[in-house]
Formats: sequence, C-alpha cells, structure tokens
Amino acid sequence: MDNSFSEGTADYLRIERAIAFLCEHAEEQPSLSDLAKYAGISEHHLQRLFSRWVGVSPKRFVQFLTKQRAKQMLTQSRTVLDTAHDLGLSGPSRLHDLLISCEAMTPGEIKSLGMGLLIHHGYAVSPFGLAYIGWTDRGICHMAFCQCPQYEIEETLRERWIGASFQRDDKGATTYIDQIFQTKSNKQPLHLVLKGTNFQLKVWEALLAVEEGQLVSYSQLATMIGSPKASRAVGTAVASNQIGFLIPCHRVIRETGEVGNFRWGSARKAAIQGWEAARVSE
Repeated sequence: MDNSFSEGTADYLRIERAIAFLCEHAEEQPSLSDLAKYAGISEHHLQRLFSRWVGVSPKRFVQFLTKQRAKQMLTQSRTVLDTAHDLGLSGPSRLHDLLISCEAMTPGEIKSLGMGLLIHHGYAVSPFGLAYIGWTDRGICHMAFCQCPQYEIEETLRERWIGASFQRDDKGATTYIDQIFQTKSNKQPLHLVLKGTNFQLKVWEALLAVEEGQLVSYSQLATMIGSPKASRAVGTAVASNQIGFLIPCHRVIRETGEVGNFRWGSARKAAIQGWEAARVSE
C-alpha cells in the first residue's frame, strides 16, 4: 500500500475518533484537554492536526455540532428550499461552490450493465480519509470513503457495472479528489453520471439543490420532490447514493437535530458538516 494512503488514513482515523467523542459529548462542551486525553495525543498536536483536517479548532467545531444549532439550520433552510423547489430542480445545480451537472444513464445503458463501457477507478487521500472514485469518459459515476484499499469496496462498483471493463488509475483519482476538495477560488466544473430509479434520481437531484452549509431533514427533502408523505422512501433513496459527498447525503439530518446514520460513518458525516460550516462562515 502506498505510504501516502497509510499516513493519510492514520491521521484521519485519529481525527475521526476525536470527532466521535465530540459528537457524543457536544452538549457538555468538552475541553481540549479532555479531547486530547481521549485521543491519546498531546493538546498541541491534536489542535494542529484537527485544524488541518477539519478546518476549524475543536472548540469551534463543537459549536457546529449542537442539536440547537442543527434545529436552527433546519428552520433556516426551509425558506431557501421552498424557493429551490419553486424554481424547479432540473438542470445544472450548485454544490459547495463547484458547478455540478449530471445526467442519468439511459434505460438501455442500465439494462446492458455497462457492456463495452470503460470505467477508470482508484484511491486518493481526501480531507476525510481515503476515498475511492470511479469515472467514465462522461463523468464521475462512483465515490466512496474507506479505511484502506480493499476488495469489498471495489466490488460494489463492479457489481453495479458487471459488463464494464475496469482500469486502475490512482493518479487520475488524485486529480479528481484534489479538484473536488479544492478552494472556492479555484473551482472547476464536474459532471456526474447517475444510475438509479426515477424516484432515486428525483431525490438525488433534490440533494444537489441543498447548498454547502445547509441542512435538511428527510421530511423537508420529501417535500422538495413533491412527495411530503414519502419520508421513509426518501431515506432509502438517500442511503442508496453511490456518489458520496458530491451528491450531498451528508446534509440530511434527523428532525431532532441529530446527525443520524451515514454509509461511511456518522463521525465522518459530522466532520464533513463541520468542515462545510466553517467554509461558509469564513
């Protein structure tokens, strides 16, 4: 395994453990000393490492985690999302100041299971640990977070496209990850290729209208797609998202203000939310 993968993953795992602690004890406002003791590293090292990975200090990050703030965000998002719904959700959407456009695979392409399609795939270190990404000549079709390069995570992509051929390209993956997480002032357009049912596509398209720093509940998302009574089905569609971060399922939380479940871990979900909150508050 590449040393950069190992080092990046080890650092993120330390921060993920610290974030899990902060999520559990946010209402208690834990001190830096308490957090450093739990993480097993010095306060100075923790402060530096945490700020580098999350973008803000542990103290400020805790402020982003409180249920009260989350509930306020849900209330504030309601007007914004009503406007987005009124304007319609078709066409290009903005996501964390990167221009995102997307297209759905045709029924024929889905039925063929990618026959004759070449999918490049590879691993790269992101601000939230090791990421695995897949793409075609039309755009990104898969993105997931993982602890280390592993057979199982690759199988998820291969099983969705049984007829396709695959080419490993970690250098290309690094280029994409750098582009995805680049600074606001250096944004470039990205294109996503989606494979799902009509209902899933509606939910994912609605998610693309939820901008960086915003949070929505499952019921709000259901209202956005014109199915206010379909919160449970919406939750299933959110969980089926195979393009992590770019289709921002991490911005969906429970009505109670709790972070909720996440395919790649609730601590990572909280880390991404805190990172985005810090960026929009700059």
